[in-house]
Amino acid sequence: MGAVPDLERQTIGDLPDWGRACAEELMSNLLVEKSFPCTFAVAAAKKHTLRFGFIDSEKDPSRWGPLPDILGEYLRVYQDIDRETSLVVFFRPEEEPAGMSSYFSRFWDVLQYLHRKDTLPWPGEIPEDPGEPLWEFSFGGTPIFVVCNTPAHTRRRSRHSSGMVITFQPRWVFEGLESGTPRGGAARRVIRNRIRRFDGMEPAPQLGDYGAEDNREWKQYFLPDGNEEEIHGCPFHSGTGKTRGDRSAHHVVVNGRGEYSLWPDGRDLPPGWWYTGVHGDRRTCLDHIERVWTGIRLPARKTG
Repeated sequence: MGAVPDLERQTIGDLPDWGRACAEELMSNLLVEKSFPCTFAVAAAKKHTLRFGFIDSEKDPSRWGPLPDILGEYLRVYQDIDRETSLVVFFRPEEEPAGMSSYFSRFWDVLQYLHRKDTLPWPGEIPEDPGEPLWEFSFGGTPIFVVCNTPAHTRRRSRHSSGMVITFQPRWVFEGLESGTPRGGAARRVIRNRIRRFDGMEPAPQLGDYGAEDNREWKQYFLPDGNEEEIHGCPFHSGTGKTRGDRSAHHVVVNGRGEYSLWPDGRDLPPGWWYTGVHGDRRTCLDHIERVWTGIRLPARKTG
């Protein structure tokens, strides 16, 4: 394990009893394992410019209350820390880890929760529609690149962790590394080569250059475990509860019994329901449910 002697200084908010083991696991990956792909994270670990936050539950939104304050405090000071910095938020690991689809839903639920709690408007230069090349998650008026690690990532080792971990990297840390710049191109080549060595597979096809016409930033946040898997539909919705063109007026949701339903934008999901990643107008969502839900069901219903 990689010891974190100054963990208290690097922590924003409370440091729980279970937190040190999580931080040490991360530091071991960054500093002990050879060729961890994210060179920015490795450099920050060496310079002690990472900041850590700890949340007591992966799946219970009622325990996520400290998260907006942790992220808000980090965004208040990050430019005074170092150009190579990130906020790493650990969620308390569960005794029985969930599956990939559950973590996918939890991750996007966390970003949606943060968006609802954000007291500042969405940045004017960032599109509200995740389908736009320049879209990026934002909080406190700051565009942020987000990465999720989970226990369900077993083949893609660079995205594996003992509990759900979300890393927030302000877009500011990537200035000068944009698509088309020599430094940016060189950095991406290095990272992709390290991915090949560390993961033992080609880089995920979802990885791209921010702002490129064919790039969708949200697809890089939560990568599937294998390169043959695809991601369909971003569950995130911003602003007034509708993305541009009203393309996310409804979401297809599913519960633990495999029952599907519609759920309108801008409303919290009830316990026991998860986003499937499919969204659109009412007719599009109903057509999708008709295709995928082949089990016995009652006449058309909706969760709310």
